[in-house]
Parts: sequence; C-alpha cells; structure tokens
Amino acid sequence: MPAIDSGGGHVRLRLDIAYDGTDFAGWAVQAGQRTVAGVLDKALSTVFRTPVQLRAAGRTDAGVHATGQVAHVDVPADALSHAYPRTPRPGDSEFLPLVRRLGRFLPADVRVRHIARAPSGFDARFSALRRHYIYRLSTAPYGVDPQDARYVTAWPRPLDVDAMAAGSRHLLGLHDFAAFCRQREGATTIRDLQRLDWSRDGDRITAHVTADAFCWSMVRSLVGALLAVGEHRHEPDWCAMLLMAERRSSEFTAAPPQGLTLVGVDYPPDDQLEARTRVTRDLRVVD
Repeated sequence: MPAIDSGGGHVRLRLDIAYDGTDFAGWAVQAGQRTVAGVLDKALSTVFRTPVQLRAAGRTDAGVHATGQVAHVDVPADALSHAYPRTPRPGDSEFLPLVRRLGRFLPADVRVRHIARAPSGFDARFSALRRHYIYRLSTAPYGVDPQDARYVTAWPRPLDVDAMAAGSRHLLGLHDFAAFCRQREGATTIRDLQRLDWSRDGDRITAHVTADAFCWSMVRSLVGALLAVGEHRHEPDWCAMLLMAERRSSEFTAAPPQGLTLVGVDYPPDDQLEARTRVTRDLRVVD
C-alpha cells in the first residue's frame, strides 16, 4: 500500500471528469436536484467513508457536457487507505483501483477518467490558466442524427459562418462581458476571451471558445449573439457595441445547452500554481 500523508491533515487529489449533462441540473450541488457534483460527492464520500466535497474548474450549466472537466477534493489522510485494494494489481498506478471502483458506483452519464495526487498549490478553479469549450450545431434539413442529438443543437435556419467569424473578432481580448453574463452579486464580468472561431463541415458548424474564465452563461450567450449575426439579423460590428453594455443584453437569447461541451482546462507548471492562484483571486479590471 502506498504511503499516506501523516499529521492528521488532508491529501488533495486531482480528478479528470467527463459527463453527459443532459439529465443533470448542472455541476453545482442544488437541493432536490440531480447534479454532477452531487452524484460525485456521494460516490466519493461512500468510498472514503467520510463526507468530502469536490471543487471544479468550471461550474457548467444544466444540460452542458464535459469531456475535460477538472476538479479537486481534499481527503482526510486517515481516510485515504480506503482508496487502495487489499491486493493491488501489478502495474497499477496509485489511484487506478479507485478509478475502477468509482466506475461501479457512478451512473453511466458521469465518469472519473483519472485521479492523481495534486501538486502543491493546485486549486482546480483558481490555478487554471484557461478553459476550452466547443459548441456544435447542425443546419441539416432533418435536424441532427439520433446518435448526436444529445450533443449537437439543431438549427433550422441557414447560417453565414463568415459573418459569425467577423463578429467574433470584435469580441476577442480583455473586456467587460456584462452583456453576455447573468449577474451575480459582487462578481466581476471582466474576462480575457482568447479564442472564438468557427468552422463548417457540410451541415455541421463548430465553435471553439477559450478564455481565462467564463462567467455564468457566457459561452452560450456569445454563441447566441453570433447566431443572430449568422442569420443576418445584425451586422458583425454589432458585437462590438454589445461590449459597451453594463448589464445582460435582451437583444439576443443564449444558445441551447446541449451543443456545449467543456473540453479542457490548462494549468501552469507546478512551480507556478500558487502564483497563478493569487493572480486569479484578484479582482480584474479593464484599463
């Protein structure tokens, strides 16, 4: 059995997670609702025989999926032994048995793909450099193929991808994205949007969206605004005007959740994790 941290403290673990968000009311725990964090917290607390709580890189909305979610959990050092089997399999990494065991505890629409000890200073949310999302649409006249229907949004009208790309360029950079965010008391809406581009493959249209962080409903709102541009209801430079708004705009609606997937989270080298956390916790402002 691997050595366990001593001193009565906690051991921080990093978890890499995938889920189909269709039947979840989002990531965050909510009373009376089935959520991703709620299901995972219950399974982990059962395995470790003590209550534990995950903290994620991004709290996805209801119906949104993930293939690259990252979370951390602090496990009491004296409970960590419950992660190890009585007879380890030769060649197994430290927490591969726990990954297998969680596969038996968890429902089919959420998987823990990898578990490892987190490096010093790691925080799944505050240490992150950037998050990557993709949004998938189909403009096929029949909608979406059945096997993709949970992960691709059917769009019934033609879309001008070149116009959407032109509108996207107005949004790149460090801005106040208040027009694209649901308001949270005391929370900043300043974000650094690092990538927002579009590609078409026949009837399939895909957006790639990357930022240092996203506020509540921001990705779906960005996509929703650009769909209005793609339908020629607004010119591309209208997107620049939206950045001057101080509150959520009513001129467009957020895109449906099923097309959105969190596909990755980037972190700095281990020796820069604590510095990144300090920077992230500072309130952002636009010069």
